[in-house]
Amino acid sequence: MEYFHYQYILLVPLLVYLYRLADRRGKKPPEPTDWPLIGMLPRVILNFHRVHDYITSVLTVCGGTYMFRGPCFFNIDMLFTSDPANIHHVFSRNFSNYPKGPEFRKIFDILGDGIFGADFELWEIHRKTTLAQLTHADFNAQLERAVWHKVETGLLPVLDHFCAEGKDFDLQDVFQRFTFDNICKIVLDYDPCSLCLDMPDLPCEKAFSVAAEPLLHRHVIPQRIWKLLRWLNVGSERKLLECSRAFSEFIYPRIVTGEEQKNEASLLRAFEDVYKQKNMSGRSLRDFLKDTSLNLMFAGRDTTSTCLTWLFWLVARHPASERKILEEVEAELGKKKEWSAQESHKLVYLHGALCESLRLFPPVALEHKAPVRSDNLPSGHHLPRDAKLIISFYSVGRMESVWGKDCLEFKPERWISGSGKIKHEASYKFPAFNAGPRTCLGKEMAFIQMKMVAAAIICDYQVQLVEGHPVSPRDSVILQAKHGLKVKLSRRNIN
Repeated sequence: MEYFHYQYILLVPLLVYLYRLADRRGKKPPEPTDWPLIGMLPRVILNFHRVHDYITSVLTVCGGTYMFRGPCFFNIDMLFTSDPANIHHVFSRNFSNYPKGPEFRKIFDILGDGIFGADFELWEIHRKTTLAQLTHADFNAQLERAVWHKVETGLLPVLDHFCAEGKDFDLQDVFQRFTFDNICKIVLDYDPCSLCLDMPDLPCEKAFSVAAEPLLHRHVIPQRIWKLLRWLNVGSERKLLECSRAFSEFIYPRIVTGEEQKNEASLLRAFEDVYKQKNMSGRSLRDFLKDTSLNLMFAGRDTTSTCLTWLFWLVARHPASERKILEEVEAELGKKKEWSAQESHKLVYLHGALCESLRLFPPVALEHKAPVRSDNLPSGHHLPRDAKLIISFYSVGRMESVWGKDCLEFKPERWISGSGKIKHEASYKFPAFNAGPRTCLGKEMAFIQMKMVAAAIICDYQVQLVEGHPVSPRDSVILQAKHGLKVKLSRRNIN
């Protein structure tokens, strides 16, 4: 089976035995059996090819919170939750007790000292510096120029080519290349032009997708095993090392510092200034800027491209929603080929459709937390100090107790108020952009970019799914489509 990776080799004899034993038990309930000594690991391993849906099925029957117990000798017990009250408690009300912590930094060591793994003063430095740049008076204009330039020189020529050839292609790959080029331009002031007719294979661009799966495995595989695999340089750990190398080889040569940095308003210039002001001598400036760039690139490439992928899959399966988006764009923006960030706010129905895509398929599927001090969650569960808490953002959007009986339906209308404006939901109920003080700073930037891209495509093309092509969530920390999104395009005839 394809979802068995090298890291399971040591467990194969045990799994074969337990699989046969479980088969004799007949019907398999969602809740895993807690076996003596080996805990619940067998059922999890056997369902790892559909891990996010499996977690959701267990949480659904267990009231939104469930304690997973692993083998007693591996120390991988974890409390899973999708309870909004728990999310609000952890991410907002008791925020100081739930830093990323050393365990998170070990799992996501590839991110270094960037904002995703930073805590306390370092996190404050990252957040304040990034926020200052994103709210700078010129930033929206810079973003608009970058997006429309890439739409005109990359996205539309590539889509025109596939449309004229009548070939099917992977729309997810197109979106990933688009957002990679865009975020490289914003962060590094460099356009790698990965989205062009040649569709070049750039190791760094592909490394973002490759790294996401092994990072999820590290949540379940005991640390001593994945560290052994890393030392042996085999399996998924070898892939992570190759990804880390690809990131370094791409980013380091493009870090410009000191007098060579011509753009006074650039992100890297701002972080260089902060590094010097704070006398951050623990790491070299170039290493600090590399980690900073990599984290921002992760945020800019994967989240936006993932949401757009699922949006077009959902819209293609709901023609009525596609018509409403098209009618709204024509009514609000007319025949314009470009529009401003401010004008994009008029696209209320499209905004609702994007929110539905994010609710059902949040780009970051889960979050790992550990309390500094023991704590009691609102659900009544006790967490000892340094206990592992996994928040399933994917499951939150699929809970009937949170979103109602139609929680699995794609309904952009649920995001529109009676007065025709966007209806806002609490972040602990809709955690696609995280929640509390760590709420994503690029939320507004993401919506602007996604609206521009989605509207540009829907106005020019009809997107048809390739019949028979499987589309399901990938088993990784980033909720991409496992086999991509194969589509065919035809020109839209507009009178």
